[in-house]
Amino acid sequence: MDAIIFKDVKKQLGDFVLDIPYLEIKKGYITGFVGENGAGKTTTIKLMLDMLRPDSGSIEIDGMDIRNNPIEVKKYIGYVGDPTGYPDESKLKDIKKMYAPFYEDWDETLFERYVKRFKLKMDCKYGKLSTGQKKQFALVMALSHNPKLIVLDEPTSGLDPVVRQDILDVLMEHMQDEEVSVFYSTHITSDLERAGDYLVYIKDGKIRINEPLDELLQDYCVVNGPIRLFTKEIQKELLGYKVSKFSATGLVKSKALAEELFGVEVQYSTPSIEDIMIFLADKGGEY
Repeated sequence: MDAIIFKDVKKQLGDFVLDIPYLEIKKGYITGFVGENGAGKTTTIKLMLDMLRPDSGSIEIDGMDIRNNPIEVKKYIGYVGDPTGYPDESKLKDIKKMYAPFYEDWDETLFERYVKRFKLKMDCKYGKLSTGQKKQFALVMALSHNPKLIVLDEPTSGLDPVVRQDILDVLMEHMQDEEVSVFYSTHITSDLERAGDYLVYIKDGKIRINEPLDELLQDYCVVNGPIRLFTKEIQKELLGYKVSKFSATGLVKSKALAEELFGVEVQYSTPSIEDIMIFLADKGGEY
C-alpha cells in the first residue's frame, strides 16, 4: 500500500490550477517535493492535510480517503511547517501539556529523548527560542505521537548547516526505528541528495517527475560543449539548455542518448537536483 495517492485531483485558486491526474508516494521512504515558488507545492500539501478541499478527485492517506476519515488521517500524520502555530508566550512544557492529550499514541519517553537530544529547555517560552530551536521543537512534537506519515514543509529553511544536519539525522534515525514515510518539501536540494529516496518535481500545477532519486541522478546527464553542436534539431532532444558566448550546456534524459547526440566532442557530468530543476524550468519542464 502507498503512503499517499492523489487521483484526478484538481484545485483552482484564482488563475492558478493544480492538476494531478495521478500521484503515488511510496510507503517507508523519504520523498522530496521540489518546484519553483508558485508551482503548487503549498496547495498540494494543504490538500493533503485537508486544509483545502479539491474541486474534484480524491486523496488517500494509507488507504484512507481524507474526506471520509478526517480524524484517523490526522492521527496518522505528523506535520512540521512554518508557522507552527505555537503561542510565543507559552513555555515548551505547557505546549506539550496542551497538545499531547489529543494523541492516544503519544510517547512521553520518545518526547523526552528528543528534547534531550536537541538540548531544549522546557521552562523556556516558545517565542524566546532561536529559529533552529523552534524547528527542532516542532519536529519533536511531530515525532512524539508516532505518526506513520511525516509531512515537512521547508523544515530546515533559514537554518545553519549544523542544525540542518542534526534535524536530518534525527529524522532518518526515527524512520529506521518506526518505519514511517516522509514527504519533504524544500528548496534546499542538497538535503534531499543526502537523505532522499524519491523525487517529485512540480511545475505550473502539474507533476513533471516522480522517480527514484538515485536512478534520476544516475540516468540524467549534463553535456557541455561548443555552441555549433547544439543545433535546433539537437535542442529538441534536450530537457533544457543554456547558451553562453563560447559554449552551451544542456540536460539529457540519459547518458546513452547524450552520447548518441554529441559523441566525443562534449563533456559529460552527473547533474544535481538543482541542475535538473534549472534546466527543466528553462524549457518549461516538458520532456
